[in-house]
Amino acid sequence: MADQGSGGNVIAALCNIFFPGLGQLVQGRILAAIFFALAIIISYALIYVLVGFVLVPIIYLWSIIDAARFKSRS
Repeated sequence: MADQGSGGNVIAALCNIFFPGLGQLVQGRILAAIFFALAIIISYALIYVLVGFVLVPIIYLWSIIDAARFKSRS
């Protein structure tokens, strides 16, 4: 894959704006994609107990930063 700051990471970070985990999926990181997708779904469910209002923006930002800073091992 590409190095940090590359065009691929920028595209992945932009994908996460639409749905957290989508950028990780674009990068080929299936487990990270599943984690962020489940985390945002659970966070939205927790809005009804007022915890989600804090968790949703944190999960969104975390997924975007994670995709943007990803460095492949190969």
